[in-house]
Amino acid sequence: MRKIFYLIAFLTLLIFINGCSGYKPIFASVDLGFEIADYKIKGNKNLGRKIYFRLYKLSKLNKNNTNTQSVYIIIETTKNNEPIAKNSAGKVLEYRVSLDTNVTIKDFISDKEILNHNLSFSSSYKAQDQYSETIKLEKQNVENLLNKTYQDLLIKVTENKLRK
Repeated sequence: MRKIFYLIAFLTLLIFINGCSGYKPIFASVDLGFEIADYKIKGNKNLGRKIYFRLYKLSKLNKNNTNTQSVYIIIETTKNNEPIAKNSAGKVLEYRVSLDTNVTIKDFISDKEILNHNLSFSSSYKAQDQYSETIKLEKQNVENLLNKTYQDLLIKVTENKLRK
């Protein structure tokens, strides 16, 4: 009885694994079809470079493809960190960090604008007893906002490519 149960479980698992073998994601990052020829970063240079290098890695995947389009990217990023809650003594209890990014993608040869997209995300975090812990929490929130920005930008670039 036990052998039959294990055999049925194994066959069921094998069928499920085989059924997913042709899976391909809708927004596959390999076929974006652009190569970054030049770039410009405005505003917060550090955060702009982080976004640029992620896009640059993706564009290098398409380097061998003959249908890639050379593009010029302008990334303008600003980060604002402001207190949103204070106690009666004036000590800050909670902060909000916001990341505003404007990405413009132009054709490198014709200078025709392909995409102009504004991305704005914010997150709040509580002030910690230790200042170093508050800074660490701020950096973690900024990194999460950068990930959201990159993912949303990737979706917009993919949607823009599919429209053409």
